[in-house]
Amino acid sequence: MQITVTTQKFILKLFPEIMVKGSSAKKQMIGQLYNNLIKLLGEIDSDINIKKFSDKLEVVTSIEKVDRVRIRLLNTPGIEQVLEALQFDNMETLESIKKQVCDICADDISDKTFVVRAKRSGKHPFNSSEIERTVGGYMLAHSTAKNVDLHTPQVMIKIELINTQLNIITKKHKGQGGYPIGTQGDVLSLMSGGFDSTVASYLTMRRGLKTHYIFFNLGGVAHEIGVKQVSFYLWNKYGASHRTKIVSVPFDDVLSEIFRSTPETYMGVTLKRLMIMASEKIADEMGIDALVTGESIAQVSSQTLRNLSLIDQVSNKLIIRPLATVDKPDIIDMATKIGTRHFAENMPEYCGVISKNPITHGSFKRMEKEAKRFNYAVLDKAVEDAVTIYVDEVIDDVTTETHIEVIRELKEEYVVIDIRPEPACIETICETIKIPFHKLKTEFKKLPQEREYLLYCEKGVMSQLHAQYLRDKGESINVRVYRP
Repeated sequence: MQITVTTQKFILKLFPEIMVKGSSAKKQMIGQLYNNLIKLLGEIDSDINIKKFSDKLEVVTSIEKVDRVRIRLLNTPGIEQVLEALQFDNMETLESIKKQVCDICADDISDKTFVVRAKRSGKHPFNSSEIERTVGGYMLAHSTAKNVDLHTPQVMIKIELINTQLNIITKKHKGQGGYPIGTQGDVLSLMSGGFDSTVASYLTMRRGLKTHYIFFNLGGVAHEIGVKQVSFYLWNKYGASHRTKIVSVPFDDVLSEIFRSTPETYMGVTLKRLMIMASEKIADEMGIDALVTGESIAQVSSQTLRNLSLIDQVSNKLIIRPLATVDKPDIIDMATKIGTRHFAENMPEYCGVISKNPITHGSFKRMEKEAKRFNYAVLDKAVEDAVTIYVDEVIDDVTTETHIEVIRELKEEYVVIDIRPEPACIETICETIKIPFHKLKTEFKKLPQEREYLLYCEKGVMSQLHAQYLRDKGESINVRVYRP
């Protein structure tokens, strides 16, 4: 029998720590997650149906939107598990249940051992064990399954019966876990675009914190675009339920003042202290109580326990360091998992303070003495000149800030370079080649430099960054951006 399914149901299991909260806190968190999903899924299709219960949420969408909805649910903090289910109503008898399950699942157990697991809620003249035995026996008799195996089956058929509603679970996915964004307040994350700062920012979003970003530009348009690009990526993938901001602070004059006033051994710690001081001033303006950094104890000279204490000394803000005790290989693994590794590996490097003999165990008295030499009017001016935009405005902002021409109409003489990381390549009227953005720096050199190249990506942000980077490095002046 051919079954035509037009809708897909998702059953969302909540992060366990939510379920052990008091009734008021739990209700508030479930309500926040519900509101977050209304916004996120509403951008996909306003007809998606979302229901909240005391221990779960349910989402019903058309089959055409399933893939987009699944991706969004799997990247939304607060959801521990995502179950995909087919829903059938008016299942009042064991007879109707067994036939429906067999119609859907018979092909899945062909030549395999299987077991049926059932959960039931509501009033019925039968219990869960009877459902399992009845459905299992019927399927064994009406399919080509090998046998029922209660202990090590090749296929487990999971069903839920809620009153007269039957849910057949077809897939199970692990979600992000954590708390819904919007339940734990706001933080300002010091973002460099590297491995540590991106992973730290992801972890705060996963913990339910509305995460804003602050970037200290030590020189270079491409670096700023890179940081904005990865900030947009993190926000768009994990935190788009709330609008957040990114603040760019021009720090080149601050760096010059450090070279003028500070001994080499204390330059690294001084730079970090000044970044924290500037972040505190901006956080105060934004009404934010905590700062976030990607520092890990002993990873570099400025991150020894003593030097971190020297850095913390300049601020009354809570400074959160999610990676304080995490090893670098584990940080890189996490960056790979969340999708920021390629960004970090290809971030243009602008060297800040290079100390020949950096202090690893700074002195509080010496730090106090050296700090008095610095002209803090320079820092105040940098904060005054800081530029703040919403992260969702990054794409338009990048296009405005750079001098890279954007091409919307193609000519046959162009060569389009698709720099997206996925295998798919755009089809155009002109020559098109595939070079993922993380290979562009090495592979672009091998191309004929007399041709005119257009970089293409889905949003246009990565294209802007890497076109600007290639020009800054003098690789080519014939690089522009293609945004159809």
